[in-house]
Parts: sequence; structure tokens; C-alpha cells
Amino acid sequence: MTTPITRLHSLVLAAVMAFAASGVASAQRTVGWVELEGALAHKPSPLAWLAGPNVKPTMRDVIDGLRRIERSAEVDAIVLRLREPKLTMAQVEELGAAITRVRNAGKPVHVFTEIYGPGELLLGTYADEIVMQAGGAVTLPGIYMEEMFLADTLAWAGMKADFVQVGDYKGANEALVNSAPSKAWEENISGLLDSMYATMRQRLREGRRMSDAALDTAMQAAWYANGADAIRVGLIDREMDRLDLDIHLANLYGADHQHATDLIRPSGAGKAVNMNNPFAILEMLSAPQRRTLNRDTIAVVHIDGAIMDGESSPGGFMGGETVGSLTIRKALLEIERDPNVKGVVVRIDSPGGSAIASESIWLGVRRVAEIKPVWVSVGGMAASGGYYIAVAGDKVYVNPSSIVGSIGVVGGKITLGGLYDKLRVNVVPRARGPRASLMSTSSVWSDSEREFVRQRMTQTYDLFVQRVRSGRSEIDIGRVAEGRLFTGHDAVALRMADEIGTTDDAIRALASSLGLRDGAYDVADFPGPKSLDEFFEDLMKRFGGFGAQAQAEGGSLLAREFGAALREMVGPRAWPALQDTINATMQMRDEPVLLVSPRALIFR
Repeated sequence: MTTPITRLHSLVLAAVMAFAASGVASAQRTVGWVELEGALAHKPSPLAWLAGPNVKPTMRDVIDGLRRIERSAEVDAIVLRLREPKLTMAQVEELGAAITRVRNAGKPVHVFTEIYGPGELLLGTYADEIVMQAGGAVTLPGIYMEEMFLADTLAWAGMKADFVQVGDYKGANEALVNSAPSKAWEENISGLLDSMYATMRQRLREGRRMSDAALDTAMQAAWYANGADAIRVGLIDREMDRLDLDIHLANLYGADHQHATDLIRPSGAGKAVNMNNPFAILEMLSAPQRRTLNRDTIAVVHIDGAIMDGESSPGGFMGGETVGSLTIRKALLEIERDPNVKGVVVRIDSPGGSAIASESIWLGVRRVAEIKPVWVSVGGMAASGGYYIAVAGDKVYVNPSSIVGSIGVVGGKITLGGLYDKLRVNVVPRARGPRASLMSTSSVWSDSEREFVRQRMTQTYDLFVQRVRSGRSEIDIGRVAEGRLFTGHDAVALRMADEIGTTDDAIRALASSLGLRDGAYDVADFPGPKSLDEFFEDLMKRFGGFGAQAQAEGGSLLAREFGAALREMVGPRAWPALQDTINATMQMRDEPVLLVSPRALIFR
């Protein structure tokens, strides 16, 4: 039986090697094993306390574990054992930075798995040795994406997308209003792909010490390569059976190995509970889950998923987490009032969403920044509303593959008049008020209505630009606005961000700037844990309640079934990006103006 996400344990290999000339015996050698399995969450589950001490470790738990190995006098080397990890490029880069520190401490790092896809291979480039299971495979096809343009499809069905966007490069409406990409969008998305591909190649060249020509040859062979071919072109170092790996390590570090204790310390773990004692269980479930910070703390505020008004939700239209402005404002207020919180890192991985919610969170972040330093760490994406929030921070860290920008606004509707005609549905509109019919589903906007919508959207765009300029005073807005997208290094060069670095880098640099020594402060995740009452309230919202309410919202069940089918089609790696973007775009039902990135960017 394997652990659900990640575990870290130590394999001890002891050997006493006699040296005939000197008679000196070597010290005992220890090899730590780090196992990565499945997806790595960036923060503890809101109900992690229910799992007791067996809670799943987070990404930061693994980074902290590697940091302890780096500094430990007891561990001499590590094996990174990959069990089908589902890592984003940002996570590969953050884990890679931690692996590099371990190697710089003089401790070799070995990576082992059965199948090396692009993510596993890129992670392996940070190690000293890449080892593959005998009979495995290596796949490195490059970057591939597909876009669907649906204007002709909608026209065939009698529907029309009626959208307005501010920012020529925004692209959020392209798939619905065009039959092919516009010149601006082609320039934007092609430039982004070029940058991401260059970043991937640079990592491969540096990590595997390859020339451009050698990398071209390797990628030709590694569309699907066996072990011998992958070794020949320099992508991996060895191929062996898992049972022979122990022998390989024994040859390097000494024989006579054994397992040691776990080194990861899950940050969201609760107390152990005697499950045979019903009173103990009831006591745990009824206790309010409100933590108290007891010493100097760096708070990490998580903005993960589509940005919406109201409370955060464990699942939106397509499932997946959504970020509610009210939930984040409550967390920021808690941080503002707690004297033990000395600084804040806002961790953002979001395609944007509601313009109103983004502004509300921006105001909350700036309010905290008036009294405490607030830095920002970008994961895979801080686009549109996500970047709106990012510029509220005093300093912004990005990963090389982070996508930032999309400074633009989009809004509109899809009219169904032609579809009604095809279906012989007679829709009789009745409106009272000068703008009552603006969001009619049966007719497109008139010229005057379109101009009215554009004026309102331009006001939102101007406020967005104002927020960017106020937070990034050195930025040349003419080079970065109107919906343009950039990856990490370009973002730093354009003053959209300050440094290439991980969340761990941001936390530790902020602590150092505050005079906090390593080990003398805590790191706390916000929003904090939820009580069972709050959890069940979320479930009621997600599933539409029961009885008449559930029947009224029965479409949500259909959406979840469709979402499940779509997830199976695109795969578990691509699904998080797609669901976040769909959730953000679906807010068009309730809010006519959105700050959302241009659809999901799925790279294969």
C-alpha cells in the first residue's frame, strides 16, 4: 500500500571500509529517500485536522524536508523516488531549487522512476543522476497546444458571441467571436510559447550539459525512447531494476542498509485521537478550529483558482477550488490584527475572474501592507485578476515558467436568437428601464449599447492600469498592457516582477529582512482550518442543498457530470488549468465585466 501523496523516509546504508594503508574506518553513510506521489497541494486541506497525525504533506512540507536534509549532519545523499507525480512546471522549478541547495551542501541527489515524461525529466535535470526502471520509457515531445475557434460553430447553431474587450492582446473572447486567431492574439500566444519552450530547453541544456545540437538530437529520439536510446542521447544516466537500485547505492555509499524515521513534518497535522473512544471523537469534532499564533510568524495567503465574490468554495461550476473575496478579506483582517504576524507572502496561482472581487482583495492586501510588509510569490500563473492582486505586494517573486500579465478587460454575452428560431421557440422580451434589456439572450447589442458597455469596461481597465502603475512605478505600461502575456524572466526584465525565486525563497528572504532567524519563527497558511459547520455549509452551497432547492439547481449536477467527462478527456495534468479558467469565465452569468486570462493554456 502506498501513501496518498508524499512521504519522506531515510534508508540507512552503513559500511566500515578498512583502508590497508592508513587503517582509518569510514563514517556511517545515510541516504534519505524522498517519495513524490500524485499531486502536491500548496496548502493544508481546511479539514486536515480531522486526519490527525496522518495528514497529507504539502509542497512546502517537502521543501522544508529537503531544507532539513541540506543542513543535516546525518544524511549524506538522497534518492528522489517518483511515483507518477502530477507536478506543474512551477512546482518542478521550486523543487529543483531545493534540490540544488542539497547538492550545493555536498550531498548527491539521485532520481528514480519508471516513466520519464517532460515534468519528471526536467525535475531530474536538477539531480546528479537520473535512473530509470528497466523496461521504462522517456518521452520529451516538446510543447504542443491546440486552440478551438467556435464562431462558425455558434453561427451554425444560431448563436452569436457578443463581446467587448479592452486590450488588443487580451484574447479572452477570441475562441468565441473569431474563426481564426487575430494578428494580435497570434503574436501574443506565439511569443508566450517561444518563451516557455526556450525556458524548457535552457533547463535541459544546463542540467544535462548538452549543446543545442545535442538537445535537438535527443528530442528527435525521445518522442518515445527506451532506456538504451535515452542513455545514448544523454537524457538519463542509468537503466536498472528497482531491486538493483539498492545494490547501486551500496556500491556508492556502503552496504548493510536499513530504513530510518520519517523526516517530513506535515504542517496541517492534528492531534492523534483514540478512534475507539466515541467521546474523544465527539470532542474533536465539536471543538472550534481556531488556531493561535504563539510566536513570530510569516503568514502565507493562498490565492488558488478563479477569483469570485463572496466566500471561497471547494468547487465551482467545473469543480476545483475558487477564491472568494470575502474569505480572503477575513483572512487579511485576521493577519492585520495579529501582532505575532510580522510579514505576509501572498501566494498566487490564478487566471483571474471577477473584477470587483479582484479590486476588493487588492484593497485588503494594501491595507495590510500599510502596517506589515507584504511580498508576493507567483506559482503557475498570476494573470488578469491574479496579476491585479500581485501588484498590491511590495515585492514580487516569479518562477521561470510563471505566466503573468493579461492586463485587460473582457465582457459580453452569447445571444441565442438564431437558436431559438431553429428550435421554433418564440421568446417574447419585456423590459422596463433604459438598460433593462442589455443582457437579453435573444438579440445582440446595438451600436449605442456596445459603446455604453465599452465605456464601463474602459473605466475598469483604467483602474487596472492605475493599480499596476501604483504598485510597479518603473513599469512601461505601453509594453506590458492590453492583455499581453509574459513568462518569469521576461516579467522581471519588464519590471512586472522583481526576482526569480520560489515561495520558499520569498518566505525566507522576507523573514531575513525582518531580522527573523531560521528556526525562530513559524509559517502559517491562510485562510485557516474550517470547522465542521463551515465545511457542511460549503457542501450545501456546492450541491445546491436538498429538496426543492436542489431541483431548482439541478443543472449543477449536469455540470459536474460534464466536468467529470471533460476531465477524463484532457487528463489529470491539464484539468486544473482548464477548470479554473472555466470557473472564472462562468462568472459572466452574474457579472458583465471580468478580469480573466485568455482561456486555459494546456501544454503537452
